[in-house]
Amino acid sequence: MFYDLHIHSALSPCGDDTMTIYNIFNMAYIKGLDLIAITDHNSLKQQYHLEKVIQSPILQGKINFLHGVELQTCENIHVLAYFQRGTDLKPIQQWIDKHLIKKVNDSLYYGHQYIFDDNDEIVDEEPHLLLSSLDVDVYEVVNMIHHFQGLAVLAHVFAKKYSIYAFYHDIPDNLDYDGLEVGSIKEQRELKIRCPHARDEFVLINSDAHQLEDINEPVYQIQQAQFNQLWRKRLCRKLQ
Repeated sequence: MFYDLHIHSALSPCGDDTMTIYNIFNMAYIKGLDLIAITDHNSLKQQYHLEKVIQSPILQGKINFLHGVELQTCENIHVLAYFQRGTDLKPIQQWIDKHLIKKVNDSLYYGHQYIFDDNDEIVDEEPHLLLSSLDVDVYEVVNMIHHFQGLAVLAHVFAKKYSIYAFYHDIPDNLDYDGLEVGSIKEQRELKIRCPHARDEFVLINSDAHQLEDINEPVYQIQQAQFNQLWRKRLCRKLQ
């Protein structure tokens, strides 16, 4: 499957206002992707309308998605959380709302935080700045994701800001993450050199798109079996 599992909608203040969920799915389909995830900063509130979008005549049966969110820890580390379709997102959002450090969004400075429905109509605007951090550390964020049966992927691990490497200068081997995100094939090759303890069995190369044209071309592939194996392993750990 060709994928892009790090895309920001207009709910993220850094996302362009043209990043409606309908536009995102259609651009991904036009580009030839099979699986995407919309991963807004510290919010799942755009996710509730995704099912209706992919039931449209153009998209039905042609593209799939995971629920996603990009969480920012108190150390300013970004962690991508993925949840299967059908997951009850409300308790997860309640946890995020509880721990988000509240600051009113200045839309003139940071940008709007629009929530769109499946007809691309604005139905709400998030008042709290989603670029704020949560008041919990990376270990607690990863534990929370697993509590809700999600997968935790450390985002853009070699970025100069908002990455696990920027904070630790390595990837801690006692952190129970499920995967890593890098920016290129070159960075993937560097993982074992720069981070010898890194578990690199599951590595994603996503776009981190904030504009429609930035969404991945059909270059990087993943097998559904890889996701199934990860979720089975996570469920087995929970049952132990």
